[in-house]
Formats: sequence, structure tokens, C-alpha cells
Amino acid sequence: MKSSKRIALCAALAAVALTIFVAESQIPPIVPIAGVKLGLANIVTLVAMVLLGRRDALIVLVVRLVLGAAFTGGFSAFMFSAAGGLAAYLVMAVLVSVFPEKLLWVVSVLAALAHNAGQVLVAVFVTSTPGIAYYIFILAASGVVTGVFTGVASIFLLRAIRSSGILK
Repeated sequence: MKSSKRIALCAALAAVALTIFVAESQIPPIVPIAGVKLGLANIVTLVAMVLLGRRDALIVLVVRLVLGAAFTGGFSAFMFSAAGGLAAYLVMAVLVSVFPEKLLWVVSVLAALAHNAGQVLVAVFVTSTPGIAYYIFILAASGVVTGVFTGVASIFLLRAIRSSGILK
């Protein structure tokens, strides 16, 4: 892929991820459990990693994290989003080449669990309350469900992008 096309695709994916992140922040929680949300912007991070590689996926993620915090919540929200997003990114970066594309949902589930762990670590650090770490068990259940959903969505989005011819 040409450099200019790669930059344009990276920018477009960052814009889509940011739009999804901001829109999702405006949706009331699906369940009345703090910290549980679908994490739809992670679909874009996973797709970027498959299509563009680890470096460009990290750029998409960082743009979403920084601008998402600026648009939706400030520094506190940034700490939680960054810890979760970077933990999920690390898992994706290690596993995306290990699993075949049809099993991206597995990568997504493991990344969602890492995301939850990153956010719980920040909560423990911010509150100086180690007991909060037990919350990981509640978040893990939601992480599996949301990870499967975002992983399957990523597989379908990759198929749609490839069949559209946009990458040629």
C-alpha cells in the first residue's frame, strides 16, 4: 500500500474510532455495573492492527485516547482509557499473528480481559484501595461477552473492507 494511502486509511480509522468512542460515551450503560460497556472503538483498533500493522494500530489508539479524553472527560477518564487501551493493545499485538483471522474473537476476548485488568489497576492506584481488585471478577464476565461481540464484529468489518476494494 502506498504511503499516502496508508496515512489516509490510518487517519480515517482514527476518526472512526474516535467517533465511536464519543458516541458510545453518550449511550446510557446497558447494565447497571460501573465500568461495563461494549468498547466498540476496540473493533477499529483490532482492524487497524490486522490491516496496517502494530505501529499504525498504536497511532490509531493513541489518537483516540488523547482526543477521546479531550472530548469526553479529561485526565481521569484518560488514565482509565489509556491503561485499558494499552493493555488491550499489548495483548492484540502479541496474539494477532498467532491466531488465524477467523479466531480474532479469541484475541478480542483476551484483549478485553486485559483492558479490564488495566482499568482495575488504575482504580486500585487512584483510590489506594486494593480491595477494588476483586471487581475484576465482575468485569471479566462482561469482558468475555463484549470481547466476543467486538471480535466477531471485527471479522465482519475486515471482510467488508476487503471486499469493498478500498485497499487496492
